[in-house]
Amino acid sequence: MFKAVSLFSRKKTPRRPFKDFYAEWIDTLKNTLLPPLRRSMSWSASPSAYLLPAYVDMIHRHLQSYYDALDVAASDDVAQLLFPDWRNSLEKPFLWLGDLHPCLFTNLVRSFLESKDSDVDVAEPSHLFDKPWEIVMAWKNPTEALIKRIDEIERGLRLMVPALVARGRAAQALLAGRVGAEWGRCEGRKEAAKAAVGEAVKAEMEEMASVFVDANRVRRSVLADIVSATSIYQAALFLEGLSQFLVGFRDRELLAEFERCKTPLNWSSNSTGTGF
Repeated sequence: MFKAVSLFSRKKTPRRPFKDFYAEWIDTLKNTLLPPLRRSMSWSASPSAYLLPAYVDMIHRHLQSYYDALDVAASDDVAQLLFPDWRNSLEKPFLWLGDLHPCLFTNLVRSFLESKDSDVDVAEPSHLFDKPWEIVMAWKNPTEALIKRIDEIERGLRLMVPALVARGRAAQALLAGRVGAEWGRCEGRKEAAKAAVGEAVKAEMEEMASVFVDANRVRRSVLADIVSATSIYQAALFLEGLSQFLVGFRDRELLAEFERCKTPLNWSSNSTGTGF
């Protein structure tokens, strides 16, 4: 519904399309920030007390800057973010209120925690063979404090995610009620109906922009909480994994293989659903 009625939203001086910003943002992540992070975690450049924290901080700041840019774009036209036709078919199933579901961040952490009891020399992922001992062992013995903190973050998400979904649905229901009432009062008068519907959509879009910004605040907070709760080596592996996940969405070969898949996919995630 939002996409169909976005033509009635307020006219503003158009900014640069967000898809152009995102393309450059992904390119910077892939070609400028991710390679030095990986090099700093390899045997050829054993992690130092200076370089590794610097690279971790740069990627974390890059991720945070993305959500800052999303907030600015939402103030112009939240419809382009809630219904992003520029997202490819591999990205869309993971979207929740316009971007990655925050549970994906905690699920990634859980994937590291769940491997903590595996033996170092048995079934060790091949990509860890070229990494120093500090990196290989980073997630082997997580502290009780870390496990407790991740539990707390997940409990917070179980409260915040449904609340944001409820706000989005309430805004949609209010729009439907207002449009129906205004349309009936206008009794077929085209210009009057257009003005009335436009006002209803304007109010609804402002609320959706607010919901979107709050969803970004949750995503930013979860990322920051994870990075602050982990050691520098754990944070490096977490951010490397998340970065590769984001970069992988734009891999042409992977996307082509995904689109050739003939098996029907039934995704539960949508723009206003809880997703995961």
